[in-house]
Amino acid sequence: MESVFYKGFSPWLIPVIIWVLFWKGYALWIAVKNNDKRWFVAILVLNTLGILEIIYIFNVAKKTWTDVKNTIHRIFLVDLYRGKK
Repeated sequence: MESVFYKGFSPWLIPVIIWVLFWKGYALWIAVKNNDKRWFVAILVLNTLGILEIIYIFNVAKKTWTDVKNTIHRIFLVDLYRGKK
């Protein structure tokens, strides 16, 4: 029986993809809200496994871990529960 994964695909790649998509999405969202066009392009184009995104979020945009947790809570637990987009 053939594997459902492509040859050379590693199972550890899925958590890495989720990690990168979370930080990239959050950083892009903050960059748009702050009207940081150069940061938006840099984050969109460069793939740094979340490092550039984390630097932007915590050092440039001056967000705290509490801000990140509150945003996650609001999006996933409140807005999705109520059916908001």
